[in-house]
Amino acid sequence: MLIYNSLSRKKEEFVPNVEGKVNMYTCGPTVYHYAHIGNLRSYIMEDILEKYLRYLGYDVKRVMNITDVGHLTSDADEGEDKMLKGAKREKKTVMEIAKFYTDAFFADCKKLNIKTPDVVAPATECIDSFIEVITSLIEKGYAYEAGGNIYFDTSKLKQYYVFNDFKEDDLAVGVREGVEEDTNKRNKADFVLWFTKSKFDDQELKWDSPWGVGYPGWHIECSCISMKNLGEYLDIHCGGIDNAFPHHTNEIAQSEAYVGHKWCNYWFHVHHLNTNSGKMSKSSGEFLTVSLLEQKGYNPLVYRMFCLQSHYRKSLVFSYENLDNTVTAYNKLTARIAALIAQNDTAPVDEAAADALRAGFKEALDNDLNTSLAITALYDLLKADTNPATKLALIEEYDTVLGLDLIEAAKKQVKPQEAAPVSDDPFIAEIEEMIQKRKEAKAAKDYATADAIRKALADKGVTLIDTPQGTKYQIN
Repeated sequence: MLIYNSLSRKKEEFVPNVEGKVNMYTCGPTVYHYAHIGNLRSYIMEDILEKYLRYLGYDVKRVMNITDVGHLTSDADEGEDKMLKGAKREKKTVMEIAKFYTDAFFADCKKLNIKTPDVVAPATECIDSFIEVITSLIEKGYAYEAGGNIYFDTSKLKQYYVFNDFKEDDLAVGVREGVEEDTNKRNKADFVLWFTKSKFDDQELKWDSPWGVGYPGWHIECSCISMKNLGEYLDIHCGGIDNAFPHHTNEIAQSEAYVGHKWCNYWFHVHHLNTNSGKMSKSSGEFLTVSLLEQKGYNPLVYRMFCLQSHYRKSLVFSYENLDNTVTAYNKLTARIAALIAQNDTAPVDEAAADALRAGFKEALDNDLNTSLAITALYDLLKADTNPATKLALIEEYDTVLGLDLIEAAKKQVKPQEAAPVSDDPFIAEIEEMIQKRKEAKAAKDYATADAIRKALADKGVTLIDTPQGTKYQIN
């Protein structure tokens, strides 16, 4: 399997640290508001990656954090804690906000068939780990205290900007334009590991530490939660492309300073979901959530399919017109599968045909998780010259990765009255069964099969007559 590694900026063969096992970490949500569908695109694609690794036979352990403290509104360690901002907005406590939006996030994930990670760790439950690692970084000379806060000293690194060819002089003060300089920092790129009460007296969540009462910075959380649950060697770290800098850059800096060796081998970044007016966010335009799509009549799995039709390393433009096109494609796809189910084929699976078809599906996903070509492989399967039982078995197999509930959706379209009529005369029963199969093929726009059935009946001396009331037949 080839996977694009953001760290090396090229596709690489995936080789885990331990044969057969994969340690996988996902940056979880900051639970101060609902996740918008742009956020959820990342989790959908990470879910596909995890499920495909399991499909290939790997023993995957996936860990996700929940940020319920420490994520500020500015990447330069300035501004208000997002959790406190959410609490003020809704006049609730921070923990009430965290509980509500954590539950909402996983409810959305369930609707999108996103598997819950093996370990989900809220930051507020890992304070001791943060303090332990920060203490070690100070002892090793990688961190310092200034103005009551603890900062990571980026000047101690051979290379800090690992994902892009940044030069320090090219950066704005801090790490974003328009940010006031933090005069406590020795270097512009230094970042906070621990805040104290001296800076945020109104912070609701605070803990005792060797440096005073305070709370952790955002970046230290992911490093510690990952190492606590997965050890010092991480195979794959996932997240949105906007997290590459500074969040993931800072994770690498502090993690490798702590463990003393390379920490993570592969970085998997999902690109943005945009609207026609630009990058989707919680603060601009219509706040697009899974619940809003449902209110407008969309099946959440149609949005999942919409995401799969594009490569994860390409920006994807959302519009209702594009989503409507996916609705049509999903409905046609499940109608064709319904036609296969209605045939009630009891023949055994053709293993040779299945192996040949499966190769196309694996080839697509082995090439940097090309889900668009995997969907194409699904359509190729439907057109293949093999029996319905083989096709249905493979559709079910593919869907353990794609997560589109194709068989379940198709079954809902197979109505009891569409079952083939039964006649005491075996020849009549055969004719009526073939007419039913032709009807199903036409409904699925499989006109080649419909024409083949007409010809087969003609060879038996049966002429079909299509009328507004249905198909009649005449035995010659």
